[in-house]
Amino acid sequence: MTGSRELVAAVRTTKQFLTYVASGPFQYAVAEALALPDTYYAAFRDGLRAKRDLLDAGLRDAGFQVHVPQGTYFITTDIAPFGETDALTFCRALPEKA
Repeated sequence: MTGSRELVAAVRTTKQFLTYVASGPFQYAVAEALALPDTYYAAFRDGLRAKRDLLDAGLRDAGFQVHVPQGTYFITTDIAPFGETDALTFCRALPEKA
C-alpha cells in the first residue's frame, strides 16, 4: 500500500489486529474440543477412514489408478490411463458420463 505515513500506519495497525484476532471465536470451540474424550476422536478418525476406503475401492473398480493417501482422507487419482491429460476438462465431463 502507498499513501501518507499516517494512512499506511493506520492500515498496517488494522491488518495486524485482524490477523491476530480473526480466529478469536474459534478459541472457545478449540477449548471445548480439547475436553472431548479420546473415543470421540477415534470414532471420527475411523469413520473418515472407512469413507476414504470406500471411495478408494470404488475408484479402483471404475479403473482409476489411486494413489494411497498416508495420513489424510484426500485421494488423488491418475487420469492418464483413460487417455486424458486435461484434469479440468475430464472433471467437467464426469457428470455427463455418469
